[in-house]
Amino acid sequence: MAHLDRRRVLQGGLGTLAAAAAPARAWAEEIALPFGNGARPLVAYPGKRPLIQTTARPPQLETPFSVFDEGAITPSDAFFVRYHLADIPLEIDPETFRLGVTGHVEHPVSLSLAEIKAMPQNEIVAVNQCSGNSRGFFEPRMAGGQLGNGAMGCARWTGVPLKSVLDRAGVKAGAVQVTFDGLDGPVLPETPDFVKALGLDHARDGQVMLAWAMNGADLPWLNGFPLRLVVPGFYGTYWVKHLNAITIRDTPFDGFFMKSAYRIPDNACACTEPGQAATATVPIGRLNVRAFLTSLADGADIKAGLTRLRGIAFDGGSGIRVVEVSANDGRTWTKAELGQDLGAYAFRPWSLDLDLTPGAHALRVRATAQDGSTQPMEARWHPSGYMRNVVETTRVRAA
Repeated sequence: MAHLDRRRVLQGGLGTLAAAAAPARAWAEEIALPFGNGARPLVAYPGKRPLIQTTARPPQLETPFSVFDEGAITPSDAFFVRYHLADIPLEIDPETFRLGVTGHVEHPVSLSLAEIKAMPQNEIVAVNQCSGNSRGFFEPRMAGGQLGNGAMGCARWTGVPLKSVLDRAGVKAGAVQVTFDGLDGPVLPETPDFVKALGLDHARDGQVMLAWAMNGADLPWLNGFPLRLVVPGFYGTYWVKHLNAITIRDTPFDGFFMKSAYRIPDNACACTEPGQAATATVPIGRLNVRAFLTSLADGADIKAGLTRLRGIAFDGGSGIRVVEVSANDGRTWTKAELGQDLGAYAFRPWSLDLDLTPGAHALRVRATAQDGSTQPMEARWHPSGYMRNVVETTRVRAA
């Protein structure tokens, strides 16, 4: 893996990001997401191909959906970007970078990047999906980034198990949670810092990772260089970028992004009646099951006859049992062939040869996970626009 020092970062253009995180190049082309006010510019930030811009400060960039038809691994330069706070780091020297582990520990530690990389490492293929992926499709609409289906991606992550780092500090008896903070921060003092928490048992399960590499190379700057938290099977809100501070706690953490934000209705569907607030909430957690058709765009005109359909499916870690496709709006279903299994947390490719007669077709795709969970035929509503996983429909015309 190539060593990435501070000088090369700055020479590569990453250090030229303005405080507003303005893109290096704005493209004349726009993309129209398929919902109201869906026009978005395509912009190219350092280290990224042109992506769909939702906001510029902080940068929120969505992957064009056609990328997901290229393969189960999302290229690093096409991987979506999500920040909460606008004061993002513009210079990080990997030679002087330190990760602090403090709190309810036997002995606080401060680890260099080289020390972390010298520890026994792991590799895992896992989906990172924003909690608000697909928010723009909810009806009625709600506040928040109006995202299409591109705030997700699947990558091969390399790093060290979080458990190994916690053990280096020595977790004291009575510890209950671990919190994570990164180098990005608020512009205004009254804005809460972005800090997330995991239960101690989850943090020490051996799968939660401190990753320094993505798809065989150093993390892209906008995806968390030089170190980020990877929480396989959980929504991206927990995947803290530019991670530099870990704190072990003997009391539950009540920071804003755990106590108030990123919470879901405390019921089986994590949903409410449209327009209604939840009576009780819990922090968002594990990904629910989803499936997408990637080889055809909604509204496409195609040639009638035998058509090869392709797509992806994933869930929160039980793995995909079956993917089914309907060409008649859900009246009958045909089982698709599953592709390469890169692990229970990864995108699972699927394909199906389907004979499409001339005329209009409503192609629906649904997945069932190994734990028996599947997708609802009708969209469920959530007050914050989280966890959308309705059976997707792609309407095409064959001639």
